[in-house]
Amino acid sequence: MRKILLGLLMTLTVSMAELQDIWATPDFMEKNMKIIDIRTPAEWKETGIVKGAYTIMFFDEQGRFDVQGFLDQLNKIIKKDEQFALICRTGSRTSEVSKFLSNELGYNVINLKGGIMKLRYEGYELVPYLK
Repeated sequence: MRKILLGLLMTLTVSMAELQDIWATPDFMEKNMKIIDIRTPAEWKETGIVKGAYTIMFFDEQGRFDVQGFLDQLNKIIKKDEQFALICRTGSRTSEVSKFLSNELGYNVINLKGGIMKLRYEGYELVPYLK
């Protein structure tokens, strides 16, 4: 009985998760929403970051990843049911990571399509990464 109840709860949690794909625009950056930048430290230093964004690397320079390490850091910043946005360089990495977080783990995530490159193209002023 416990296994059935646990299975139903997990299914309900995942079905309540919502994934949205939204273009990264300067207007969106003005919303009061947590933004997680999943690029690498070298990328953060090269271009800067969105003001107020949290920097948590998902893939390293060689394409390796540590899902549990990422989730440990993410869960210090957001609550599982809280909506937040992911950004990377062009939206390719966040497309995959946001699908995983939403479909497999039940997070309420927005994938920012076009990423930092689209924001820069539209004149959005990034702030220096200082760590």
